[in-house]
Amino acid sequence: MEPTEFPPLPALTQAEGEFIDCYLAVLDQVGRINPARGSDTYSALRAAQALASRAAALRDALALMHERGERQIHAATLARALRVLDGERRAGRVAMPPTSK
Repeated sequence: MEPTEFPPLPALTQAEGEFIDCYLAVLDQVGRINPARGSDTYSALRAAQALASRAAALRDALALMHERGERQIHAATLARALRVLDGERRAGRVAMPPTSK
């Protein structure tokens, strides 16, 4: 069996990479909290507790970008990175699930 080849990540600054990582961590926690997808309050509570620290890390990553003079978010490049890192599936957990018929 051959290993799966993933597309390469676009070139990112270290701060942009941290921004993407933190953003995905926040998405993961919000997805775990989503009441339309959850099954128990304890899991949602744990995710909500983790969300606070993940959001602070996201804030810090953006602050660092700003302090370093990275004033512009290169949306197309960062969107490519999000796709490579399975961001579409992870963001989908935040949305409402399809209705069952």
